[in-house]
Amino acid sequence: MTVLSAAALYTGINILLLFLLSFRVVGSRMQTKVSLGSGGDPDLELRIRAHGNAAEYIPASMLGLIVLALLAVPVWAIHVLGGVFTLGRLLHALGLSATILWARQFGMILSWLGMLGIGAYVVYAALV
Repeated sequence: MTVLSAAALYTGINILLLFLLSFRVVGSRMQTKVSLGSGGDPDLELRIRAHGNAAEYIPASMLGLIVLALLAVPVWAIHVLGGVFTLGRLLHALGLSATILWARQFGMILSWLGMLGIGAYVVYAALV
């Protein structure tokens, strides 16, 4: 697997996660007949936040992975950073969607570690 295809793998998984979370919001909106906001429905509010949180974190991290790939970092680095971040996003989405507190917390920690690693490595790779 090339470094660019490794970055593409994690980008694709995260895009599919965003799609799934979006699909859940739309399904809930159709069921509750609420087109804007949550209409006070707690399940819809959770689904909106799960999607919104993913949409806030995923784009910048995936851009960072792609930049790292373009800077030709080792493929293992993409797998470690992309894997940690993606596992974090999956756990966080599960934890927030199903109100599983440990999954939400651990998922956020992994997401932050992945983002921190990606950001720091982009700066390092740009300077060397």
